[in-house]
Amino acid sequence: MPQDRYRVGSFEFGSRLFVGTGKYADFDVMTAALAAAQCEVVTVAVRRDVLDAEGATKNDHILNHLDLARYTILPNTAGCFSVKDAIRSAKLSRELLEGLDNPGARWVKIEVLADKKTLLPDPMGTLQATEELVRAGFEVLAYSNDDPILAKRLKDAGATSVMPLGSPIGSGQGILNPANIALCLEYLKEGDPAYPVIVDAGVGTASDVTIAMELGADGVLLNTGIAGARDPVLMAGAMAHAVQAGRLAFRAGRIPRKRYASASSPVEGVIAATAR
Repeated sequence: MPQDRYRVGSFEFGSRLFVGTGKYADFDVMTAALAAAQCEVVTVAVRRDVLDAEGATKNDHILNHLDLARYTILPNTAGCFSVKDAIRSAKLSRELLEGLDNPGARWVKIEVLADKKTLLPDPMGTLQATEELVRAGFEVLAYSNDDPILAKRLKDAGATSVMPLGSPIGSGQGILNPANIALCLEYLKEGDPAYPVIVDAGVGTASDVTIAMELGADGVLLNTGIAGARDPVLMAGAMAHAVQAGRLAFRAGRIPRKRYASASSPVEGVIAATAR
């Protein structure tokens, strides 16, 4: 079977699993988990993990422990609760990655969070930040609520990809509203089936990933589901299999749901033979 590749802006990938770099016990566990996940894209919160409080680069930051020839870095604006902070974080990440000659400097996953209790996206702030960063030349992957109207507006604002949440960040609740995810996919892909939609946040286990992919998502981004598992490396391997299984199931096309049973084997011939 030929590799099922897809595009996200100016990037092309085979793996449909995006994996975060936070919350691991140590860098050795992180690097082993990333390898087991077979991912090509890793997300890094530049503001938190790479820069100190004054904005200077840490001597031993997370990028020192990533194979930059193997992984494309997707910087994100995690922990930003205002448009101003998110845009500043995005620009800092671009400057840093340009200095490392990493193609991740081209893009950013924008997060503008509403509050610290839910960590849900601020819809208006996300839209405003997307518009400003698109004007600044970024390829913007917009982390958003599972709202199909907002999703369409983010795409119209120039977002390279819209990333509707499965459930709140780090909650492990899985895909809480598959109907809304399906609507987001319908709105975003109408007339543009190649438009990339990445389900992001809330994944707890492999079956959550499979559900997202079976709905037709182009990929899944997760962190806590791997890093917080009892065995992160083993769970990363499970997630890699799950994203492939879900994608294959989507491409194969599931059978329709029926109210009543439908026999797998025909019964007409059996009845006729019994009657004779």
